[in-house]
Amino acid sequence: MKKNHPFHLVTNSPWPILLSFSIMNFLISTIILLNQKIKWFMMFSFFILILNMYQWWRDVKRESSYKGDHTMIVKKMIKMGMIMFILSEIMFFISFFWSFFHSSLSPSIELGMKWPPKGINPFNPMEIPLLNTIILVSSGASITWAHNSLLSNKFKQSMSSMIITIILSFYFTTLQWIEYKNSSFTISDSVFGSTFFMTTGFHGIHVIVGTIFILTALESVVNMKSSKINHLSLELSAWYWHFVDVVWLFLYLIMYWWNK
Repeated sequence: MKKNHPFHLVTNSPWPILLSFSIMNFLISTIILLNQKIKWFMMFSFFILILNMYQWWRDVKRESSYKGDHTMIVKKMIKMGMIMFILSEIMFFISFFWSFFHSSLSPSIELGMKWPPKGINPFNPMEIPLLNTIILVSSGASITWAHNSLLSNKFKQSMSSMIITIILSFYFTTLQWIEYKNSSFTISDSVFGSTFFMTTGFHGIHVIVGTIFILTALESVVNMKSSKINHLSLELSAWYWHFVDVVWLFLYLIMYWWNK
């Protein structure tokens, strides 16, 4: 049906409601895991969640690459939506940093009026945290390389640099898991443990989400759905990844280096 406007009016889709139920089930299963140590329900809920996300993303890519629904004005609005999303994420992390500074700059008498509180042994910022900083900065350079390579029609170079970014992100996540495993304190150890694990943990989740984002962009490049002109998934994933990089730099300086 012909239309006389450049906007994309989405068709009926089952994915929003199915994804909502999947998120609810995943939350419930996580609570059950933490309280009753039942793993299978969480693993099943997580699988259904990923499956729904994949199918919704697949339909969006079909609208973009095959149907041609993503006109210039639609792409502009998608970019604007991504900017607003990243701004909301920035405010999300500012709230964590605010709570950390509120407690650390004027420790209460319950904390012994000292920071870090007595009995807390913070991580050495010159060990795993510094290595993770180097890894994330390097991954930021490689995703920029991937974007510039695609703009120059160097598809193999773009794919190689995206694979490097994905490998570095997996390396970062593995090192953070090792760091958590060897931690001398937990999330229940005063406000220090709460703010530290909430901030670094949510950043770790953002790294995982960013990795999935780059993987979907890589799939588009491999299957020739992306080109010099139409590569919105790669561009937005690069924006998101740079946001993750910058947040980590602040996190490293505040939670590790300044804190020590």
